[in-house]
Amino acid sequence: MTSHQTAQTMKPATAAKKLGVYLEATPAEFQEGVVSRTELSALQADPPQWLQDLRRNGPHPRPVVAAKLGVSIAGLARGGITDPLTTDDIDALKTENPEWLQKERATQAEVRKEAVRIKEKQAEKAERAQKQQPNA
Repeated sequence: MTSHQTAQTMKPATAAKKLGVYLEATPAEFQEGVVSRTELSALQADPPQWLQDLRRNGPHPRPVVAAKLGVSIAGLARGGITDPLTTDDIDALKTENPEWLQKERATQAEVRKEAVRIKEKQAEKAERAQKQQPNA
């Protein structure tokens, strides 16, 4: 008995998310079709010009905007940013550095610091537990 392996496919929205681009800014043929894992890998390995342009200039989806600004997605919403932004828009926000952005960046820095502290504490606890175990 032979088994036929079908190519795994994904919706364009999923592929756009994995590529880090805003779906509505992609070409129509990308938005209307399905993307196989092989096609996704090819797009990641050798991005076509449209993908390079989108990654460079935007518009960027919220996760990318948040990362470029150094804030959380929720922080973007608190700052009133709900639409995709271009790279120029992001650079303008960085230059302007409004109060909400300063506050959200500080909050994000605290969150990261706390995450590191918790990780270190867990590592110490695991190390102590390992030392207390008798060698078998």
